[in-house]
Amino acid sequence: MALPRRIILVRHGESMGNLDMAAYSTTPDYRIPLTPLGVQQARAAGMNIRDLLSSASVGDWKVYFYVSPYERTRSTLRELGRAFPRRRVVGVREECRIREQDFGNFQVEERMRAIKETRQRFGRFFFRFPEGESAADVFDRVASFMETLWRDIHMRRLNQEEGREMNLVIVSHGLTSRVFLMKWFKWTVEEFERLNNPGNCDVRVMELGPCGTEYSLAVHHSTEELESWGLSPEMIADQRWRAAACRGPWSDDCPSYLDGFLDLLDDDDDEGGGDEDEGGAAREGCRPIESSSSG
Repeated sequence: MALPRRIILVRHGESMGNLDMAAYSTTPDYRIPLTPLGVQQARAAGMNIRDLLSSASVGDWKVYFYVSPYERTRSTLRELGRAFPRRRVVGVREECRIREQDFGNFQVEERMRAIKETRQRFGRFFFRFPEGESAADVFDRVASFMETLWRDIHMRRLNQEEGREMNLVIVSHGLTSRVFLMKWFKWTVEEFERLNNPGNCDVRVMELGPCGTEYSLAVHHSTEELESWGLSPEMIADQRWRAAACRGPWSDDCPSYLDGFLDLLDDDDDEGGGDEDEGGAAREGCRPIESSSSG
């Protein structure tokens, strides 16, 4: 199957809610508009993405957009899209599953501040807003979206052709983008909690390595950038491995796949065949769990 060369995540531009939380008490979350600065940020992001694709692509290149249905993401896409000639755009799809985390029906400013402070203490992934969602809930719908995304790619619904470089741009929200990366790269909840929220119109570029089978943030982004996003040294090492990896087992050196979960025993096989230690882990068979390289 012809994989997109890049999957580019873009957070929406600055919105009135980013400028003043009181906006959420008078306007439904999905109707919060961009500020004038947010419009400028979106246009600049479009130019930056176009320049990236123009300079780094080999031969003909195209782009396909997925966008959250919220006003601020749709407006970001409209402004961002001004940078692309019509012949470069294959299509656009509104995708409800990549919308913002649901914070509840009524957002009274003082109450929301107190709830968000509680979330910081409780943990951002599992804390569920009253009448709303947790990041874990967002994870489930993003996982469903990914299944559709892979089906679209597999069925060539994105108009992939030989000699054409396809790029996907997903215009969404800060937490949704972090959850997308978590799901794709199989980051743990602990690793998710490390991540910083992207700035308005910040761009995260997942790009195929030379083998054309693994996506990595390290192909386009520097180590310093990844560190500023909150990636640990182990997470960055995994991104570097992905940048050069071909299809096959996961990297044995990444503790997220094995060492982070099991207290490893010695490598000597027990001739008795599978005696267990006090914790119940068999001495045989402690090898990295293999998986397909797809996200």
